[in-house]
Amino acid sequence: MADGASNNERLLYAARTDNEDLLLEVFEESDFDINYQDGLGNTALHYAASHGSLIVLEHILSHDECDVDPVNRLEKATPLHLALRLEDADSRKAVAESLLEAGADTTIKDKYGETALDILRDDDAEIRQLIQKARAQNRISNADIANDDDDDEPGSDSGSEDED
Repeated sequence: MADGASNNERLLYAARTDNEDLLLEVFEESDFDINYQDGLGNTALHYAASHGSLIVLEHILSHDECDVDPVNRLEKATPLHLALRLEDADSRKAVAESLLEAGADTTIKDKYGETALDILRDDDAEIRQLIQKARAQNRISNADIANDDDDDEPGSDSGSEDED
């Protein structure tokens, strides 16, 4: 890592190289953007997911401002898309599970029009169940949100409190 690198560059490097110590050092300095994208549109979360760096990934996901669904420029892929391409089955499952628990959107399509479920390997039954569970929970959550505004008042919650 070259001297003079910004904390954003150091953050990406830490994720790319599975360097927990460097990542925590960047976190301590606190002058960084957790969602910083490099020229290809990859964030630290993309790199941690694509390299199966579970400990670094967990640290990144624990950051309050972390966007779990950033889309990179080249493939229009999210970290979940990249995690599902990992060769090691245990790493693939662990990273996908962490991303899904953090609220990863399973319906985002990459540049090939494929969602996470579309690129899932046939033998990944456990991940398939996790994705289906996440989709079901998302449908329930969306239904709850849609039903919250079912009163007959147009423009409810407009911020106007003066109804005398």
